[in-house]
Amino acid sequence: MDGIFHALGEPVRRHLLELLSAGEQPAGALVAAAQERAPISQPAVSQHLKVLREAGLVTVRAEGTRRFYALDPDGLQVALAWLAGLADPLAPFAQPLDALATEVARGRRTRRAGKEEPPQGSGRRPA
Repeated sequence: MDGIFHALGEPVRRHLLELLSAGEQPAGALVAAAQERAPISQPAVSQHLKVLREAGLVTVRAEGTRRFYALDPDGLQVALAWLAGLADPLAPFAQPLDALATEVARGRRTRRAGKEEPPQGSGRRPA
């Protein structure tokens, strides 16, 4: 997990991931796109791609002497799952809480319809 977020901490790497979100790209196209944005050498882009690959965020496929990079959905899913847990800390309790809310609402409807007496000691009189 730390490797993923270390890799995401670098703007050049985030830019490479954005480029790969359009689909598989040859290394040369990634280098050219990175160089359009900022002065960076081909070896530096290769090092950034290596970090992304080692973090599990991209895959590489060789075809002859060319290398093609693509997003790795498994690595992205790990990062998304971790972030989703931060966004909704009550997620593990969501289903039981939804069920409780349904039962509470059902009880209110039943009482309003006069089908059930309120519990003894509630301070309310039957309608």
